[in-house]
Amino acid sequence: MGTAVSIVDVVKRFGALTALAGVSLEIAEGEFFGLLGPNGAGKTTLISCLAGLVRPDSGTLSVLGRDVGRDYREARRLLGVVPQELVFDPFFSVRETLRIQSGYFGLRHNDDWIDEILHNLDLTGKAAVNMRRLSGGMKRRVLVAQALVHKPPVIVLDEPTAGVDVELRQGLWQFIRRLNGEGHTVILTTHYLEEAEALCGRIALMKQGGVIALDTTANLMAAHPGGSLEDVFVQAMNR
Repeated sequence: MGTAVSIVDVVKRFGALTALAGVSLEIAEGEFFGLLGPNGAGKTTLISCLAGLVRPDSGTLSVLGRDVGRDYREARRLLGVVPQELVFDPFFSVRETLRIQSGYFGLRHNDDWIDEILHNLDLTGKAAVNMRRLSGGMKRRVLVAQALVHKPPVIVLDEPTAGVDVELRQGLWQFIRRLNGEGHTVILTTHYLEEAEALCGRIALMKQGGVIALDTTANLMAAHPGGSLEDVFVQAMNR
């Protein structure tokens, strides 16, 4: 099994704030990996560095062997990122948005895959609807669809179910589990610890810009008296 994501000694400062204090992680191909921590722990900054949106002060990041700094275009093509923020273009319909996103990656005649994504995210009935007319939950579904439209081998989900109804959460995870089973690597950040407990085979806990725990989900839970990921999280954050 090869390495999907390699992060080595990554440091990022914003003025006097050290957002990442020498983070190192290695995520194998095909893993369902959880990146957990409180707000301000550095999770989103790390994802932004991996996606090439933020340049680290030092350290290296690579996706399937492509260095994010030196070979940004190819590394970005291998990555699908669902951001926390609801960023969308209000001038296009859902289908137009996904076709445009396909074009960014040089994909033409991608409608069969777009149809499959729309179906699995329960967006088929909204395909012709303008983005600005969608609810917040529907917009978040479209963000997930955009991240998947070029079939990236590595999928990064940054709080993908925040503010989303239970039915969508179940449908989304069924679809993402399927993609993971087909070999896609999945990296998840979430405040819903039960999601991470059910989905992630291995977890890194972050606090104040560093990784304070890294192990399989089963080992982390077995090492704590309560036996749940919530107990692990609470104890780790209170150290």
